[in-house]
Parts: sequence; C-alpha cells; structure tokens
Amino acid sequence: MHVHTTPATEEEATAEQLRLRAHVVLDPSGPPPGGPGTLVAGVDVAYDDDRGVVAAAAVLLDAATLAVTETATATGPVPFAYLPGLLAFRELPAVLDALGRLPRTPDLIVCDGYGIAHPRRFGLASHLGVLTGLPTIGVAKTPFVFAYAQPGPRRGDRSPLLDGDEVVGAALRTRDGVKPVFVSPGHRTTTDDACAHTLHLTTRGFRLPETTRAADHACRAALRATA
Repeated sequence: MHVHTTPATEEEATAEQLRLRAHVVLDPSGPPPGGPGTLVAGVDVAYDDDRGVVAAAAVLLDAATLAVTETATATGPVPFAYLPGLLAFRELPAVLDALGRLPRTPDLIVCDGYGIAHPRRFGLASHLGVLTGLPTIGVAKTPFVFAYAQPGPRRGDRSPLLDGDEVVGAALRTRDGVKPVFVSPGHRTTTDDACAHTLHLTTRGFRLPETTRAADHACRAALRATA
C-alpha cells in the first residue's frame, strides 16, 4: 500500500503516476466473479464546479446477489485542476475517504473509469488499486483515446481495446444490441477477469454494472445534500 499525496503541479502529478505505475500487478489474484461471500465496491464521484465541490460514494454489494449492503459518501473541495490524464488526482481524496468509511473492506473495487487503459497505463482504477492494495477494475462509458473494432452484437461479445498494437482492455457488449462498455484491469486483475466481473455485475439487464449505478446515485445524492 502507498499513501496518497496531492501534487502541486502537472509535472509532479505525471511523475507520481510514473513512479506508482511500477507497482501495478496484472494477475488473477482477485476474487472470482460472483463468489459467495465476496464483497464488491463501486466508486464514483460527482462535481459542482461552480462551488468547487466533489462528492464521492463507495457502495458495497454482495457479489452473489448484487444487493447493496453498505453505502458511504464523502465530500470536499476539488483538490486538483482539470487536466486530461490526471483526473485521478481530482477524485482520489474523496474516494479514499468514502472507502475508509465502509465498515467492511471490499474484495474488489469497480471504478467508473479506466485502469491500464490510460496514456501512462495508470488510470483511476490502477491508481486506487496500488494505493489500497485491493483488486480493481475500470469500466468506462467511452474508449478514451484508444481504438477498437465493434464487438459482435450479443451480450458477452468483446474486442480488444488498443493503443497501437498493445491491448489495454476490451470493448465489451453487456446487452444485446447496445453499445459496449470499455473494460480495463486496474490492479491484481486481468482483462479476462475484468470482463467476467463486468458481465456478472450487469446481469440485471442494464448496460453499466450495478456497482456503478449504485455509486452514481449515491454520490449525486451526497452532492445535492451539500447545496
């Protein structure tokens, strides 16, 4: 585990990403999808840019049933400027605070964002995984700057998410005929594992994982409560 610090400049932030990315582990040491007793956390953030406030939510689900068991939120000032590729520094203090308020430690964290699908291979899911030591995956709504071929039309079809010739994740169809999500391993997972978890977390018929849906609702409610 590593301690988070908020950098003062873009250069310091980039250097911190390059330093920490050496600690990313891509292996299948995380839990199996839907395992009995497994706790999966979803994290998400919402912003009020006019007031400079960020709200984060960490929502714990029973992986077997997808039932929400715990919800924790945290709010605070936005700690870092908006800079592409460095968004984790805007979100991590509040996300870590929310995770720390959960009464139990999750076995897996699902981020609304990216893992190694990042220009420096160190998106929010990878950063959060290295800081906490927990398995993490990123499930994003867009492919960011990466290329992909359309996967087949059926749920479970996938195609590689590519940076040149390098595979950084997958475009994964979670519903028949609906546009894919973009899955990447963050820490202590693989692309195959990340896709399997994402498919398990979308068995209720929505495009996005239940973790993301629950965390999005909770962080928006927390932000409204600060107004």
